[in-house]
Amino acid sequence: MDGTESGTMGMLLALLVAALLAPLIGHRLARWVIVPSVVLEIGFGILLGPSVLGIVRENATITLLADLGLALLMFMAGYEIDFRRIKGRPLNRALLAWACSVALGLGIGWALFGASRTALIVGLALTTTALGTVLPILRDSGALGGAFGTRFLASGSVGEFGPIVLIALLLSGYRPWEGTLLLALFFALAGAAAWAATRPRSERWALLIRATLGSSAQVAVRLCMVVIVALVWLASAMHLDALLGSFAAGIVVKLMISANHEGEAERVESKMDAIGFGFLIPVFFVVTGVRFDLASLLAEPVLLLLPPVLLVAFLLVRGGPEYLFSRGDVPEAQRPALVLFSATALPLLTVLTTIGTRGGSMDGAHAAAIVAAGMLSVLILPQAGGALLRRTAGTAAPAERSREEG
Repeated sequence: MDGTESGTMGMLLALLVAALLAPLIGHRLARWVIVPSVVLEIGFGILLGPSVLGIVRENATITLLADLGLALLMFMAGYEIDFRRIKGRPLNRALLAWACSVALGLGIGWALFGASRTALIVGLALTTTALGTVLPILRDSGALGGAFGTRFLASGSVGEFGPIVLIALLLSGYRPWEGTLLLALFFALAGAAAWAATRPRSERWALLIRATLGSSAQVAVRLCMVVIVALVWLASAMHLDALLGSFAAGIVVKLMISANHEGEAERVESKMDAIGFGFLIPVFFVVTGVRFDLASLLAEPVLLLLPPVLLVAFLLVRGGPEYLFSRGDVPEAQRPALVLFSATALPLLTVLTTIGTRGGSMDGAHAAAIVAAGMLSVLILPQAGGALLRRTAGTAAPAERSREEG
């Protein structure tokens, strides 16, 4: 092993130690304050990165692992979507709410930065929902069931997938009509894959999937990875955002498993959870901290006011329409919690700021301020939303039962 390889392994070890310490520290802090692991992971990344200790610096290997982590995060978000559960009114109202968020977000971006690429980036940042980040929090707390869980799944799905589509359409570098045609072609190919995934499989194939879930073969897990890489490669080859491919892969795999191996869906999900949340996804969040340009942010103290301002903007732009369009979908007392969860944003902020800094339309200080706002949203909003849900749990159930009886 030469010096370069040894250095990469040392940096990877530092990343994995940070990923291990984050939940341990979060667990110890829980007696006083709830701090999500993702915030601690990013914090460790800032500490390890060039802004502070300089122990970890990005290279090709670290970047590849981080990209795989982001792909797994989007895959798990797509896998969580249950179209049978959210179709109809929940999805339609979520789409209307997100359309209003887009109009508000782009309007604010245009007002601040004029008709520019920066305005698009800031505007789209205000329309995102961190579905992949929030779902584990809701799932662990048992809040995904009932009307609230259904409405948030619809809201989060649209708030995650919609911005990915607009990123591919508006920030891919194509002219609008070229981007639209390529996006339509990608959707056609992904739709064909989804249709093929729902076709009945032979009993022999079903037995192979079932039998190998407990063996070293792990056919279902390997199939998931093939689908992820295939659709990410397809999106990248068409110069669309790779996140579009990984999110679509989650939907395709979920349809395939549900249609042919419904009894194994949770086992497959647990296997992918282990790969994603046990290894690659924490690496992505720690590397996000490594990329955080703390020095540039501190060099312009006035920008330290931007994260709290953006946090309020998340609540107004993303949460406001959700509050208006959720009337009748969830108990009245739970609508503020829906606002808080829907306004939580982070993963796509890192993607948007990376696009902005690489294209020269955004400097490191503004990018760091936007990511810091996302960190604040993950630190504050889900905890506040969870507290509201716990407070209203006793009154929500009778209201929900009376609505169902009516």
